[in-house]
This record gives sequence, C-alpha cells and structure tokens, in this order.
Amino acid sequence: MRQAPSIRENPALSGLPDFRNLGVWLRVLLTANLGALLGALAANHEWQSLFDEFITLSAVVEPVVLGSLGLLTMAGNVLGRLPYRLGAMLSVLLVILVAAAVQAFFSSLYLFEAGTRAPLWAGLGAVLLLAWFDLRGKAQSPALAEARLLALTARIRPHFLFNALNAVLGVIRADPRRAETALEELADLFRVLMRENTTLVPLSEEIAVARQYVNLERLRLGDRVSVHWDMTSCPPDPLVPPLMLQPLLENAVYHGIEPATEPGEIKVRFERLGDRLRLELSNSLAPADSHSRGNQMAMANIRERLMLFFDLEASMTAGVRDGRFQVAIEFPYRPVAGR
Repeated sequence: MRQAPSIRENPALSGLPDFRNLGVWLRVLLTANLGALLGALAANHEWQSLFDEFITLSAVVEPVVLGSLGLLTMAGNVLGRLPYRLGAMLSVLLVILVAAAVQAFFSSLYLFEAGTRAPLWAGLGAVLLLAWFDLRGKAQSPALAEARLLALTARIRPHFLFNALNAVLGVIRADPRRAETALEELADLFRVLMRENTTLVPLSEEIAVARQYVNLERLRLGDRVSVHWDMTSCPPDPLVPPLMLQPLLENAVYHGIEPATEPGEIKVRFERLGDRLRLELSNSLAPADSHSRGNQMAMANIRERLMLFFDLEASMTAGVRDGRFQVAIEFPYRPVAGR
C-alpha cells in the first residue's frame, strides 16, 4: 500500500519542482513575465513604445512558457524518477526545443526573424529557475518543514487542557464513569496532538478526534455546544491534513460559544468540488469577543500548516457571513489508497 502523502512531497521542498503544482506554474509565469518586462525595458528607446514592445515580447514568451509547463507536467512522473541533474538537463532541453519550435512558427508567418536567441534565452531562464527552485528546496528542507509543523502543533492553546481537567474534577464524584471516559478521551486526544502529524490522514480519523474534543467541551459547557455535521456531498474517507478540524472547532468554541450566554451551534460541511475538497465551518457569534487577537493567531497557524502540505494549491478564507463567523478551506482531493 502506498504511504499517505506527506509534507516531504510538497513541491516547494524538493530539488526538481513538481510541474503539476499550481504554485510552480504561478511562480514560473510571474518570473517569465517579469523577465519579459525587464527585457522590454532594456531594449526600449522611447517610453511611448514600451507597452507595445512588452506585448510583442510576451507574444513569444507566453507560448514558450505555457507549452514548456504543459509538456513538463505530462513528463513529471518520468522526470521525478530520474537523478536530479539528469532530470534538470532534460527539462532545460525540453524548454529549448519548445522555444525553437515557437520561434520557427512565428518566423514562418514573417512575424519574427529566425535565429537562436529565443531558445538560448529560454534555456538560460530555465536554468536560473531550476537553480532557484533547488535553493528554495534546500532552504525549506523536509527536516525544517517537519520542525515547523511540530512547532505549529504545539501552539494549540493550553487553556483547553486546564478547562478539561477542571471539568473532569467537577464530575468525578457525581459521575465517576463519565469522568473516567473523559480522561480516556483526553489521553487519546493528546496522543494525536503529540505524534509527528507529517502525513495526510483519512478524514474519519480527523472526525474521531474532533468528536472526542467536542465531548470534552460538552462536559464543561453542556448543551451550549451543538455541532451539526453535513457530509452528504463528501466522498468516502478522503485524505486531509492532520489536526485541521480540531483547532477550527476549538477556535469556534473559544470565540463563539464560550463567551456567549445562549447556546450556540457549530456547522461543519465537507464537499468535493471536482478535484478539490472544500471544508466549511461556521459558528454563531458572541455579543462581545475579547479573544480577537487569538483568533487571528489561530487562523495564521492553520494557513501556515496548509502551506506546508499543499503550497499554493490550498486556499483559506475567514469572515462574518449571514451573521455567523465562517472559515472555508479548499485543497486538492486525495483519495485513500486502494479506493
């Protein structure tokens, strides 16, 4: 069975980039267009004609970049299995061939003169980009990324532990069996919090951890905590980042339920949108929330964890909508191996 994807597979952390990744495409396109703009500035003699020269240069640059990225995406699996130097050389050669084909096409239409300038510049640009990706990967090595992920996991607010223990002490005499169950749930929850958490996990595991957390909070807050799960549009047991759901629930309880005097409801919805998975979690708003700074820190924590796993392929938005605070997260859909 194939091991679950981990932050080691993040294209930002490897030598040869994964050209199937949206973040790689965006970085290459931005860099290529910036290079075209600098080239137009260097060759420009009159400011009035700068825009026209940039458009003319982009007409050659864009097909080369998009064509190269398309072919590199299709050849990604083959290139990824090769030694880095060989894979890099073949990638540069492919870019040069695409640039030569594009220039030959335009020269056949008498739009540009035939020559070797475009392939040479394209090859040089490919070398510089691959070198930058390699340096970036070494700067963000898997060991460093794992250390960052563990540090982010450790930032989960310690007040929950103290509140849970106080709640157990409050019922230990009146309901010792419930207190014993709560301590077992607390031990299981912290066992999950203390593990490495560097690989994607099945959603069922995340939901089990989330339910244990909710049960512990209900021990303290009672019926004030209500969670509605909507899984009708969710595929069976997709892979998700570990400890993504529990901190969001903790955030909802801490900011929406705990400060309020009336019972509140948390809504959790998972759905598949094409090749992406979407999570929506919303909670009722408290009249006055004195923990707004902690809310921002929690959101920044989760954003960084998503970045470590998915680079730019994950998105996260948060804000008030229809009188409720809502967090929406989208990331690539990964089925469990064998399904």
